[in-house]
Order: sequence, then structure tokens, then C-alpha cells
Amino acid sequence: MSQNAPQTIDLLIEARWVVPVEPHDVVLEHHAVAVDHDCIVAVLPIAQARTHYAPQERVELGEHVLIPGLINTHTHNPMTLMRGLADDLPLMVWLQQHIWPVEAKVIGPEFVRDGVELAVAEMLRGGTTCANENYFFPDAMGATYRKLGFRAVVGLPVIEFPSAWAKTQDEYFERAGETHDSFRNDALIRTAFAPHAPYTVSDESFERIRVLADQLDIPVHLHLHETAHEVEEERKKSGLRPFQRMQKLGLVNDRLIAVHMTQLTDGEMAACAEAGVSVVHCPESNLKLASGFCPAEKLRKAGVNVAIGTDGCASNNDLDMFGEMRTAALLAKAVAEDAAAFDAGFALRAATINAAKALGLDETIGSIEIGKQADLAAVRLSDLETQPLFHIISQLVYTTGRHQVSDVWIAGKRKLAARELVDMDTAGILARTHAWRERIAAI
Repeated sequence: MSQNAPQTIDLLIEARWVVPVEPHDVVLEHHAVAVDHDCIVAVLPIAQARTHYAPQERVELGEHVLIPGLINTHTHNPMTLMRGLADDLPLMVWLQQHIWPVEAKVIGPEFVRDGVELAVAEMLRGGTTCANENYFFPDAMGATYRKLGFRAVVGLPVIEFPSAWAKTQDEYFERAGETHDSFRNDALIRTAFAPHAPYTVSDESFERIRVLADQLDIPVHLHLHETAHEVEEERKKSGLRPFQRMQKLGLVNDRLIAVHMTQLTDGEMAACAEAGVSVVHCPESNLKLASGFCPAEKLRKAGVNVAIGTDGCASNNDLDMFGEMRTAALLAKAVAEDAAAFDAGFALRAATINAAKALGLDETIGSIEIGKQADLAAVRLSDLETQPLFHIISQLVYTTGRHQVSDVWIAGKRKLAARELVDMDTAGILARTHAWRERIAAI
């Protein structure tokens, strides 16, 4: 090959706009992203890209913006099969009288597999390329995500009552270790400890989790301060707020992914910032269950890493990260009484690079940068509903719908092509979903 010959690469994506997220608030016009194997090797103007590279595949997106794949930082994706099952109920009634009783009768590897498949199809069609998962049968979840080529952090559940997954405390930890080992070297699947919540997990279990999370170098994914009731019950029981109890047990550190966090003092927010805690804001689930309002803007100003998640489809009722970004931004403004709060650029960060940081994956995904994995989503902005275009990032957050996602790649592999799922049996997914609907409705 001569000195000036173009370099052969796997893929060149040419877009009207590229929003790399890093650097912050930058919009690159008429740029291309060069991908070889599973990594981004260059981000440069289209004219230069055509001179420098000879791609095996060229994708031209003349009316699109290319963004990092969105990251759903808190999900219970098997529960997608319970979408709409018990709506318009408060959290504990919803959980104890409806969700847990149904789960007890249907939960198992098959339910988990089919729920994850349905969720992956929905997430891909909405530009999401990674999920932080929290549910039972993490072995089945991880195997399903791996089969589908979807990136996930799979939670290793710990709770103080018997379930179909484990009967005793020791069995929860034994199975957690086995599941972690089975995905130790996987390219797409990572693990995290997923103790359910302070009110369902003992001090002894939390102490074991703290030691093991350090040893295994994995995060701890925990529902925390979800409701005022939770905080008050813990205070009556132990004399401490749940966050104080986690501090006492050594869990408040840079491994903690604290989900919901609707009830916080200024001191607790400062402690989160100092310790490097990541907070996952789930605005639509919190609104639907009337759980309270996460002080997202105060957390941002305090220097806390704030990410966004949908929660599960049984309490949201979708996995739409575009909708979640918009709701997060709007709700934060109302809570802060500040129209400039949680601006569009920050909302996009909360669904990309901040989420990646929460999962310990910010060196791998979350932005369009050389050396990172090619997890990418193309969003068509030519629709009447997104015209005229003045500010691309604002339009992404405040106007764009997930139906405008046209193409998605994970680790350089196409997963959605012109709105069509690649290598997924859509008819089979729908058939299995209908069968689960009939089974659950009969309970």
C-alpha cells in the first residue's frame, strides 16, 4: 500500500451533525465517525474522512445527528412483561399487594429471558445501548443480553427473604459470586451488587457487600431514600436516616449508585459529592408512584454525578430515555424554581457520560471519543415535529421523540437499521409477550 493510500476500516458513519458529549455542548457539523473493529478511531470532517479512510461500509446520514448510545442507569427489565399491570397506586401498595405476589407465581429464567428480550427491542428502537439492571436471575439476564449483543451491567440481587433465585443469605452471596465469575471476562456484560433497599437488607449483608464489592471491584446499585415513608421508618427503627446507616456501614463511597434519592438534606448531598456517590434520577417513576422529587439541580450544583434511569416498565411505563431526559430537565426546573436548572446539555450528559461514570464505564462508553467503544445512535431531525432547528442539543432533549431514532450500533455492530431491528425475532418476541400477558392476567 502506498504512503498516501486510504486506511481500510470497518465502518464510516457520515452525519449532518455529531454531538460527541465530550467536549461538553459541542455540535460538529458535517462530520464522520470512523470505526474499526469495535472502537472509534477518528472523528473528523466528512471531506477529510473520505480521503483518509476506505471503509468496508459507509453510512450516510444527511438529516441526522449522531450521539453516543443512551445509557439507562436504573432498570428492572424483566418487569417489562408487567407493564401496566397495577397502575395508579402508591409504592408500597403497588409493590407488596400487586407486583410481589405476581412475581412469586411467574418468576424464573424463562420469564426473565422473555422480559429482557422485549426490553432490549424497545431500548434499541429508542437509542439506548446499555442498561444497569436490577432483578432476580442475573445469570439468565446476562446470558440474554450477551446473546442479543446488548451492553449491560447485571445486578447481583441481595434481599433478606427467600425468592425463586435464592433461599438464604448465604445462597444469595454464593450465587452472586458464581454469576460474577461467569461474566468476568465478557466484552459486554459487567456485574454490580444489587441489594434491594435498606428496609429489605440487613446490616450483616451490607457489610459483606462492602467487602466483596471492594474485592471484586464492582459497583453497588441500591434503591435509597425513595420515599419519605422509607426514611421515617428507618429513623424509628434504628434512630438513623437510611443514608446515615449506609455511611455507618461504609457503603457511602465512589462505588455507590444511589437510586431515587428524593429525600435529602444539604449535608447528605455534600457527603455524596465528597465521597463520589452517583445518584440516579428516575423522574417519571417517582412522579407516577408519588414517591417525591429528587433535588437534581441541587445535587448537580453540589458536584454530585447525576445520571438518569427509567426504572422498570411496571412503574414508568416505558423505557424511553428521550422522554426521561425531557421530564428530568423540566421537573428539575420546577423543583429548583429556576428555568436555567438542569439545562439540555446537562440532561444529555446525565443519559450518557454521567451514566457511564456511575457504572464505572466512562473510559469505555458515554461519549464519541477516539478509543472508546462504538456505541452510537443516529436520530433523524428532518421531521416536521423537530423543525425548525436552531439548537441541536436543545431539540434532542425538549422536542425529539424516540421514534426518530433510525440506526443504532453497539461495539461497532449494527443493531437497528432504518428503524428495523437487526438479528432479532420481532414476531417471536411479540408472541411470547402475548403468552405472558394471558398467563399473568389469569393469576
